[in-house]
Amino acid sequence: MMEREKNDILYLVVPCYNEQEVLPETSKRLKEKMESLMERNMISRDSRIMFVNDGSKDRTWSMIEELHEQDPIFAGVKLSRNRGHQNALLGGLMTAKEYADMTISLDADLQDDIDVIDQMVEKYYDGCEIVYGVRSARTTDTFFKRFTAESFYHMISMMGGEIVFNHADYRLMSKRALEEMAKYKEVNLFLRGIVPMIGFKTDVVTYERHERMAGESKYPLKKMLALAIDGITSLSTKPIRFIVFLGLFIFLCSIGMLIYSLVQHFLGHTSIGWTSLIVSIWAIGGLQLLAIGVIGEYIGKIYLETKARPRYIIEKVLN
Repeated sequence: MMEREKNDILYLVVPCYNEQEVLPETSKRLKEKMESLMERNMISRDSRIMFVNDGSKDRTWSMIEELHEQDPIFAGVKLSRNRGHQNALLGGLMTAKEYADMTISLDADLQDDIDVIDQMVEKYYDGCEIVYGVRSARTTDTFFKRFTAESFYHMISMMGGEIVFNHADYRLMSKRALEEMAKYKEVNLFLRGIVPMIGFKTDVVTYERHERMAGESKYPLKKMLALAIDGITSLSTKPIRFIVFLGLFIFLCSIGMLIYSLVQHFLGHTSIGWTSLIVSIWAIGGLQLLAIGVIGEYIGKIYLETKARPRYIIEKVLN
């Protein structure tokens, strides 16, 4: 391959939260991959592996500092406190875009196959501004996780959100795409939904996900549910519209029950009706609380957006 003169600086952006168990192996594998790409003149010698410390409570940051001191290929970004995966990823990407022509975001556990990085870079040179890493299968997932994940993607699609099926946050983005993403100012981040809104020429590469090398998943059920709620409320207002139609349906049902009751009264078939009354009260009360909860979720997000607090604060950069 011919020597490239420009637009070939690649930054790998890797959010880290309590990843001291996987960091030694992860840094080793990523360095080997980057050096392989450099030797084939696919990327510049100025390319870097940027670890983003998301307020880890273990030795993650001190290990990142040690890696940076040992080899300049390793860069680091330290957030002032834990801000969550999406904010940490955004902080790393916004920092990397000042130095890189293209970035690839991936998780520190390397469950995403790094061998497809070559394909991502090739597609970038073919003119793609965004390249999505998409899982070809979910054989390593439990039935529960596979069912809930696929249900989430289908639900987002039904709600009108644009999202790439079986894609998490393993993607290549060009400097141009990152500059456009920087214009999205919402505090409630759901990058999987924001990135497809950017447009430009895109493509996908498929891969099979590996088992986690060590440590525990940083996305337990509680966080997965929170991410799902953020995704739906960030991309769609259909839940509120659904409440409107539900209210209209219940109103029509009540009209029907009124007519039925009047008919029964004039026919002399009246009854005490205690059971039906109690059931109706509980049903309507539950629906009202559900409706208030959904509307409250949106109002809460509006409240957070209007305060316009910073999504992350960078304490230190090693580059």
